[in-house]
Amino acid sequence: MTGRHRDGLPYAPVYRRVWDGPARAEAERINLAWADWTVLYSLGRRSFYAMASWDGPRPVIVEDSTSEGLEERMREAEMIRAIRLAPPSLARRGRLTSKVARVGGRRSPGGRAA
Repeated sequence: MTGRHRDGLPYAPVYRRVWDGPARAEAERINLAWADWTVLYSLGRRSFYAMASWDGPRPVIVEDSTSEGLEERMREAEMIRAIRLAPPSLARRGRLTSKVARVGGRRSPGGRAA
């Protein structure tokens, strides 16, 4: 219980305000829904933060001002991780190389690939 008191004066209870209750509840909901993430809400910045709990060379932390935006950033981070961890197949590697060659090829002044 919180309250105010001074020497010689009776104890006076004080209403305990919960700042940004709905946002904190939303952060808790996301935290329960996404097992590989720890989700927090910052009162000072009024932003949602998510920290990935998987092993990697660097920590993965995403931030957004809305819970929907945070979940989108979490999905993006998981997709990037899945792409990096996926073993490249020979067929895939061949297709990617040819696409990169077509898209990244240098062009001459006339507009044709050099």
